[in-house]
Amino acid sequence: MAANRRRTEAHPARRRALAAGATTLLAVVSVQAHGSASGAVAATTLTVAKDGTGQYTTVQAAVNAIPAGNTARVVVSVKPGTYRGTVKIPSTKQNVTLQGSGSSRNDTVIVHNNASGTQKPDGSGPYGTGGSATVAAEANGFQARNLTISNDFDEAANQNMSGLQAVALRTAADKVFLDSVIVTGDQDTLLLDTASKATLGRVYMSNSYVVGNVDFIFGRASAVIDKSVITLKKRWDGSSAGYITAPSTAADRRGFLINNSTVNGDVSAASFYLGRPWHAGQDASLDPMATFRDTTLSAAVKSAPWTDMSGFSWKDDRFAEYKNTGPGAGSASGNRPQLSDSQATAQETADWLAGWTPSAS
Repeated sequence: MAANRRRTEAHPARRRALAAGATTLLAVVSVQAHGSASGAVAATTLTVAKDGTGQYTTVQAAVNAIPAGNTARVVVSVKPGTYRGTVKIPSTKQNVTLQGSGSSRNDTVIVHNNASGTQKPDGSGPYGTGGSATVAAEANGFQARNLTISNDFDEAANQNMSGLQAVALRTAADKVFLDSVIVTGDQDTLLLDTASKATLGRVYMSNSYVVGNVDFIFGRASAVIDKSVITLKKRWDGSSAGYITAPSTAADRRGFLINNSTVNGDVSAASFYLGRPWHAGQDASLDPMATFRDTTLSAAVKSAPWTDMSGFSWKDDRFAEYKNTGPGAGSASGNRPQLSDSQATAQETADWLAGWTPSAS
């Protein structure tokens, strides 16, 4: 019995970390229930480390420890390492930050390999595109910082599978801030969505990298990708062909704004479209929108950079450019609409964020 007890007891340092975590979480509950004397709520930090030196060894375990109904900021600080598995932040746990604690966003990696056609372990069917996400953030106020989120599903090894879309990050929330992250995959890498068609979902991404090949920035959110790098990659068979954006914007919303960024990648010239209109569910009431402005476009971008999708013409929706540069840029034409200066004043970051100022916390 003594030997068994020694095996199950935690190391003293581990016990202290767990106790500190429990105390902190109780404090969060107390502050949310009763408030503080000053009315201010300090951010809580939960530490994740694969080697056991943190309070939790998986990111999901830390998220699970956050009380349902949480509204105070909770920072899940993830020590360097590769964490394989999925992470879901449900809508009941607002204001969660996933933050890598390494010196680089390459140091902390959250990765998994589900695809749309991957069968669920419980036998209930495939995950579907949205369900394939490595990280799914459904709570308002979500932030991610200084880490990599990846889906490394092997398309080449699964060509017999129906449903090769494999999402790295899915957001379905408002006031989402993605700062200094890498989001990488192949098809459908970054799903920027909303909780419902009628719900506003603002996303601001800055100083980041998005990597993929087919419709790899898609969804119905009102999203700004600012001062970032969009990297095009070849398909599973080595070919160069793809689409950067596939917005599915509601008619009364703003779609995607790619601003002050760079499009590059080791792919063939004139092989990628800037985007195409995704009318999810063949919903004709949608009005997909994407604007690329003040962005450097590599030679990989086609001279006619927009194309149709599933029977819907891009010309019936909202696609435009403004003052892009680089070998992939082009002048105004029927196949390449450009904003006028006056139109451009209404398509700036502040117009997308609509009164919200993203800030690190």
